[in-house]
Amino acid sequence: MIDYKDSLLLPKTDFPMRGNLPQNEPKKYKQWDEQKVYDRMKANRKGCESFTLHDGPPYANGNIHIGHALNKVLKDIIIKYHYFDGKSVRFTPGWDCHGLPIEQKVEEKIGGKKKKELPKSKLRQLCRDHASKFVGIQRDEFKQLGIIADWEKPYLTMDFRFEANIYRELIAIAKQGLLIQRSKPVYWSWAAQTALAEAEVEYQDKVSPSIYVSFKLEHSNDSVIIWTTTPWTLPANSGIALNGEETYVKTSDGFIVAKALYNFCIENEIVKGDIVEDINPSTLENTFAINPLNGRKSKIILGEHVLMDSGTGAVHTAPGHGEDDYKVGLKYDLEVIMPVGANGAYDNTIVREKLLPNPEEFLNVNVFKANDRILELLGESLIKRVDITHSYPHCWRTHKPVIFRATKQWFISIDAAYGKGNETLRNNALNAIKDITFYPAHGTNRLNSMIENRPDWCISRQRDWGVPIAFFRNKLTDEIIYDEKVLNYVAMIFDMKGADAWYDMSIEELLYPGSGLNPDDLEKTMDILDVWFDSGSTQNAVLRSRNYDAGTYPADMYLEGSDQHRGWFQSSLLTSFASSEIAPYKNILTHGFTVDSKGEKMSKSKGNVVAPEKVIKQYGSEILRLWVAMSDYQNDLKISDEILKQMGEQYRKIRNTIRFLFANISDLDEIKDISTFGTMDLWIISRAKEVFDGIDADFKTYDYSRGINKLNNFLVADLSNIYLDVCKDKLYCDAKDGVQRRASQSAMAMISKVLIGTLAPILTYTMDELLTYAPEFIKGDAKDIFDFEKYTLPEVSSTINSAILFEAKEKFNESIETLKKDKKIKSTLELVIYTDCKDILSLNSTVAEDLFIVSKVIKHTEDKVVSSFEVEGSKFEVYYASKSKCPRCWKYRAKDEESLCARCDEVVN
Repeated sequence: MIDYKDSLLLPKTDFPMRGNLPQNEPKKYKQWDEQKVYDRMKANRKGCESFTLHDGPPYANGNIHIGHALNKVLKDIIIKYHYFDGKSVRFTPGWDCHGLPIEQKVEEKIGGKKKKELPKSKLRQLCRDHASKFVGIQRDEFKQLGIIADWEKPYLTMDFRFEANIYRELIAIAKQGLLIQRSKPVYWSWAAQTALAEAEVEYQDKVSPSIYVSFKLEHSNDSVIIWTTTPWTLPANSGIALNGEETYVKTSDGFIVAKALYNFCIENEIVKGDIVEDINPSTLENTFAINPLNGRKSKIILGEHVLMDSGTGAVHTAPGHGEDDYKVGLKYDLEVIMPVGANGAYDNTIVREKLLPNPEEFLNVNVFKANDRILELLGESLIKRVDITHSYPHCWRTHKPVIFRATKQWFISIDAAYGKGNETLRNNALNAIKDITFYPAHGTNRLNSMIENRPDWCISRQRDWGVPIAFFRNKLTDEIIYDEKVLNYVAMIFDMKGADAWYDMSIEELLYPGSGLNPDDLEKTMDILDVWFDSGSTQNAVLRSRNYDAGTYPADMYLEGSDQHRGWFQSSLLTSFASSEIAPYKNILTHGFTVDSKGEKMSKSKGNVVAPEKVIKQYGSEILRLWVAMSDYQNDLKISDEILKQMGEQYRKIRNTIRFLFANISDLDEIKDISTFGTMDLWIISRAKEVFDGIDADFKTYDYSRGINKLNNFLVADLSNIYLDVCKDKLYCDAKDGVQRRASQSAMAMISKVLIGTLAPILTYTMDELLTYAPEFIKGDAKDIFDFEKYTLPEVSSTINSAILFEAKEKFNESIETLKKDKKIKSTLELVIYTDCKDILSLNSTVAEDLFIVSKVIKHTEDKVVSSFEVEGSKFEVYYASKSKCPRCWKYRAKDEESLCARCDEVVN
């Protein structure tokens, strides 16, 4: 028998089946870097509509983790989507370089004693060196993820001009009258010895003593029972707050509690007596009770913050140790007593003011360690003690419980009227949120409630590594010098020498020569700015300063983890509005956190950490990028070896589908006109148009997982299982230039083209690799993926009733399952089908038989029915083919086994 294999037009491509990503990606990424691809992207879109994604700075400390990888890859996908969509994109990466963690790392290295001895500028240089080292490490790690950005000129918050611009933002806010200094209780990290902003506090469970203490009234034998979970604050008590809208009761055992909580107090054995009389709390207002610890007077006051959900309705009030206490204390002129030092231990105030019996014993004792000893001193006044586990604020860096401590700090006022509209910063921010688009939409509520409920922003820190709050204070009058020329002169020095100049240079050298001020009358303020102020100021230092080619202000997008509603989104909004009265962004996108396959947080102790470096070495960055795109990033994202293997499998399916398309168009020289397309070609283009337009709409709203799911479904269900199946016979067996063959090849080329443009933002490396094997009619003049022009499929109309056709195909496959199982047939080509279905009969006969992959669709019934089925009333019968197997195409259309079928004979001979 003659072997006709060489006469078949079998698929042929050099595009490799395996990507060998871990070996090949680094070479390509290095090449992109050397070719300055980011600059070319800018040049390619000169004069086009712009899109700016302003990068939230990661901290320059340690290697990147999987959360960093998720964040930067998502940003890269968005930037590239807008680029391939024809926009002029800007993405300037940045790093947060100041702050406590770096200072602590340096202290660990050199020791606490040496740190205290070092000049500040030397210590700051060590911090700068540490940050620089990790900027370099992280930059290289980000590049290995295939991320294209302005790596040549990133922003670093420690650069001299950057520090100057952070300081200029502070000047602008001071000019608006929003910068204030006052003593006020703030979150205080005694472990780090600094004030904390709201965003630097996290809540963890803590066991505390829940105590009920009786304070005897000054002119009566009755006692008010207070409740607290911080016994260590009792020495600083100066008031007891009652709720003026509630009724209180006196019990037969001589105690006063809120009537609404009387039953609670009885059930918990806080009081035992019956009610003997009701008391209007206003009759007790401005009277005194006696603190059982030290005999000092405690004024009884009324406050709206006193709730009736637990306790006794009488709240221990120490204005130096709580926000509500401080506010109500201002109203009643309560003394602010602060006996706790920066290290969280009792200081000399405890001795000087005799706040405890034998106060010397408590000097330098940590307040949390003093609790039990204070309870002993209360004696019979301690009515009840129960240890409770409750949610308590902790320092985000040291993970130690924080305290509220009144100290002199700098604040940005949230509720002072200012600016053109004479509105408050809070109201301006809340109004701006209404015009910002959030992805997901519920982000609006999160940021809104954060702004709605936040206190004034404490921006001062008592550390060394940061931008100083560089003001001069007049020693004679205690006034701060806000003279604009004086401040701008300091900013100019910072431009040239960095903020270290504040520590290295004398007041005389720093002072504007024409100020008319005497340097001897001045002193420097030495607090530094909260790092959230640094990153919040990037909207000025990066987008408005003109020091970077970073895009437009306001930015089109800020994108970070969902925790940044309380962090960077908020600090950026407040600084931008405080200085310039404009929101810094138009859109906010947030993603969840990375967790393991069980949804648990990653930790080294659990052994469930997935390191980006390991993923890249094992699978390649494309697999990680596909994981980002396919995950529902609006919730927490699961990642594990098993999940990455699934992504690898998904990648292989995509790669091999495109490879199959390329292999089947290898001899095509141009895309043929739509007018030559057959029924199934028009159907696949029409279907592809619908799918890819839908994917583009999903990508436009950053719903990548939905878009990729649509794509995967199309590649498997429509393209592979139906269209490519239908086309195989004509591709391999028709004449090379046969009209039907060229039409189907053209449809495949069009789908390849749109597929490359769609996946370019996500699988950039693979699409770039594909282009090196692509014919000119696909890649055009593009020398690589970054020159590739996005392709949109044309609108075509398909007349086939695809629902009927594919249901018939499915039912046919089901009906012959037994024949295959019983080995009665090896191939469906051994069969022919009869039908009276008009939708099938209206098809070209070859198209109809290729749809079912049978040798013929006939219009007459035969005797020996192998199987039968119905579709919407139409009859289908399956028979064995009566003709012989063609040795070339294997269809049963030949007169005998030695002869070719008519079609093959025409092609070959």
